[in-house]
Amino acid sequence: MAGHPIFPKGLPWRKCLQKAAGLYSAKGLSGPLQEFLFPEETHNLTSDHPFPPFKRGEEVVLHGYLGSSASLSKNLYFVQLLSKDRARSIQIVSSAKAHPDKDALAHENIKKLPTHTPVAVRGVVRERKEQPGQEGGAIERIIHVEVDLLKVWPLNDFPPDIIATPDTVFSAEQRHLQLRSEVGLRAALAIRSEIGLILRVKLQGLDFIEVETPLLFKSTPEGAREFIVPTRRKGLAYALPQSPQQFKQILMGSGIPKYYQIARCFRDEDLRADRQPEFTQLDLEMSFAGADQVMKVIEELIGSLWLQCLKSQLPDSFPRISYAEAMSQYGSDKPDTRIGMQISRVEYLLPGDLITKITPLQHPVVEAMILQFDSDSERDPSTTRNFITSFLDSPTGTPFLDNPEGGPGTFIVDSTKPLQGLQALGFEAAERIEDVFNIEDGDLLILQARQDRPFSGGSTPLGNLRLALHAAAVREGLRKQPTGFAPLWVTEFPLFSPISHLEPGQGGNAGLAATHHPFTSPKTSEDVEMLVVDPTKVIGDHYDLVINGVELGGGSRRIHNAEMQAFVMRDILKMKPEKLAEFSHLLEVLRAGCPPHAGIALGFDRLVALMLGKTSVRDVIAFPKSGKGEDVLVKSPGPLAEEVLKTYHLQYRQ
Repeated sequence: MAGHPIFPKGLPWRKCLQKAAGLYSAKGLSGPLQEFLFPEETHNLTSDHPFPPFKRGEEVVLHGYLGSSASLSKNLYFVQLLSKDRARSIQIVSSAKAHPDKDALAHENIKKLPTHTPVAVRGVVRERKEQPGQEGGAIERIIHVEVDLLKVWPLNDFPPDIIATPDTVFSAEQRHLQLRSEVGLRAALAIRSEIGLILRVKLQGLDFIEVETPLLFKSTPEGAREFIVPTRRKGLAYALPQSPQQFKQILMGSGIPKYYQIARCFRDEDLRADRQPEFTQLDLEMSFAGADQVMKVIEELIGSLWLQCLKSQLPDSFPRISYAEAMSQYGSDKPDTRIGMQISRVEYLLPGDLITKITPLQHPVVEAMILQFDSDSERDPSTTRNFITSFLDSPTGTPFLDNPEGGPGTFIVDSTKPLQGLQALGFEAAERIEDVFNIEDGDLLILQARQDRPFSGGSTPLGNLRLALHAAAVREGLRKQPTGFAPLWVTEFPLFSPISHLEPGQGGNAGLAATHHPFTSPKTSEDVEMLVVDPTKVIGDHYDLVINGVELGGGSRRIHNAEMQAFVMRDILKMKPEKLAEFSHLLEVLRAGCPPHAGIALGFDRLVALMLGKTSVRDVIAFPKSGKGEDVLVKSPGPLAEEVLKTYHLQYRQ
């Protein structure tokens, strides 16, 4: 603590207390006790309440922060009192005139207090003449009345070393001041709370029961890396749950027909704008149910949220598209269908010599899409040429050129040139491309090759280019940012995917990992039979909810038969016996007559961010982690002292 402003270096603790006790008396105030002994407010100014019904001449007590001030003379002083949520303000007027009920030092005291000081004030309400330009801005001003000051209670001191002006941008290390100064951040937290309440009320009305599941779980190979919690019992540790997945399935075998919770989850993953090591999800599960029943509940939930919070009417049922369709038409397993630019396979239309010019692959798939600008005035070949040249020369475009499977082939439709600028395609291909895409002058045709193999992962090279080109065109003013909301379900994912070096999977030896998690059921009886023929061709009964290109969450019908669950883990994923034993608790639950069940988990942070138009979940979380997984305000994670390591039987690897 040495050197901290509250505990100056070299000053003994007793003198520190004496210094604190004299803090206010040094300013001519009444001492630190009034930080604790102050009157209750008579009127609440916060924005979640209606305007207080002030009456002329009544005496009021208000709580808040001191804002901007103006001293018209030695005897007349004006200061704005900000509400406790800093969203509203009312003017406090202080004069040197004597008043029977007025504290003799009130006028001098309030003039000495710095902006941002938390205070309680007592005064008398009087009418105020409204002045032009008093309304507007981020803070809602109460302009029809003001308060004549009788007494002020400063409730803490605002130190001079903190510079806080309307233009100050606070760092993440000062998150408390970020939150205090930015109305938008506090509003996001308030809306987040409201969204949670709406979800709870709706689910309770649908007969769901909120059940809290443990945070101290055990390590099991579900798919993501876990956070481990050591114990004082040598060799034993907890793991923080990646999700409540296993517990909610246990609840389905425990006679709980409909479960939900707004759950905290933990995954030791590489971080992105929409990921945090600890996050919140809306988790639910239903017994004696399948995919359709779960989707119907979610459609009702999301529809209610959008209507109540955004005044937006969503369709009663959302469109559905298979994973294969999403990847082939949009190059993404979470497509934003609002931007168009659908992808088509065209290798059968193209001459062989052209294909060899755009890719070194043998027998590739070649896909094509059209980028079209919005305004007729912008559909000029020279505009398109300048745009694509600038894009490919930029840091954003370079990775697409460096694709080992071949960079994009670009062709600009130009009616002044032979075959409208598509002469490189040959006469027949140019004519058929024109028919397939209904091209117009100034359109950009893009060809991209990829290997001819089943889709895996979340995107294709052309799918990534589609998003990047659209974003660049929006920045250049050549395309409009789409509005509204386009929800859809992406279904029929492969049950298994090749192991990725980015995810640990289930630790089996088959070279495969569960695409969703190892508890997802095959979709049909044919898929069950395919398990023993070719697991890579098995489709899972898995569904993702996507809105505007954001994957809000995913769910599935679960395997509820213990023998099938053990077969998938042991014979398909080829998990070692000791790994399989880690799921013995779940297998025992399934063995005890567990009914069919299905569920879903929606990323609550992502949901709130999407509804508020935020690009990062950090904007809707009170204390988010940084890109390195650190809380820079409280300085976590931190090093462990030697005595702590000994307590938990740990030591650093040399």
